[in-house]
Amino acid sequence: METLIIDFSSPDEQEQWEIINDAVMGGLSSSRISIIENKAALFQGKVSLENYGGFASMRTHPRSFDIEGSTGLILKVKGDGKDYRIRLRTDTSYEGIAYQAHFSTETDRWIIARLPFEAFTPVYRGEIIGDAPALDLNAIQRVGIMIADKQEGSFRLEIEWIKAYA
Repeated sequence: METLIIDFSSPDEQEQWEIINDAVMGGLSSSRISIIENKAALFQGKVSLENYGGFASMRTHPRSFDIEGSTGLILKVKGDGKDYRIRLRTDTSYEGIAYQAHFSTETDRWIIARLPFEAFTPVYRGEIIGDAPALDLNAIQRVGIMIADKQEGSFRLEIEWIKAYA
């Protein structure tokens, strides 16, 4: 069973996202989100390693995601051959623990990335948190996408939808 949790064909979905780049710590990376052809989000920009930077991200504004009973997430994406992270947050604060899983893309090809929740690792500012509480599916408030891991240069990721599966 699959439950659609983010659908970029919805005209209001773009307004539910914000950009957070490494500029918050002095970096020079840049990114933006737009909706293309009323079908998918386009997350694109440039990752810079200057000034100790190296990441670009987008995340939803706080809201409730009803995914209790799910065992993972699936995403329909078309990328640039780079690796990305999907990040889940269980609070509404700007910072805090994020639970993340990695997925790879293929250049200019739509793929389905399937990420079981047991593959999600708790992190804070890039560091794994060994004693973090388990991911509480009832408490998820934000979903985000990030590019990092010293992948300097331009990036481009299209996201059609994100679903929870059981």
